[in-house]
Amino acid sequence: MDTEEVTEPLFSVPDSRFAALRFRMKMMMALLFSIIFKCISATLVILGIYQFFHSVAGGENEFISVIVKSVNTFVIALAIFELGTGVGKEYTVSDEGENIYHNIRRTITRFVGTVCIALVLEALIMIIKYSQLELAGNLFYPVGILLGGSALLVALGIFLKLTRGHTE
Repeated sequence: MDTEEVTEPLFSVPDSRFAALRFRMKMMMALLFSIIFKCISATLVILGIYQFFHSVAGGENEFISVIVKSVNTFVIALAIFELGTGVGKEYTVSDEGENIYHNIRRTITRFVGTVCIALVLEALIMIIKYSQLELAGNLFYPVGILLGGSALLVALGIFLKLTRGHTE
């Protein structure tokens, strides 16, 4: 008669306590990153407002350039804010009873959309800047950014198409 000896692990933690501890750690880290991203976003908003009023008060000739720079800073701030909101929302709730595919689709769509807007605005800023400085030879940089943003949007569309059936 063979008897197998059952050995207990050296550090035995019940699954429910370990799961609760792991969830708390995940929640604390998500909140920390969410707060960091939101603080960076708020700093960028303040910087954008400062840049705008400093340039207007300084009598800078290119008012359109000032507006475009400020909008660019605000869009980057929005992208970082969306990232912080997504991290805070997705990782601080319990995974039980929720459709993870729906949450991921919503977060990725919002973030990639914001990043695409930032990329297109950056490309437009570069086009305006290069046309004002008569540097038409450097236009392949903004074209590359536009192509990258387009590829990102196409990839998002493919992702949404492939994950459509999992959200119900």
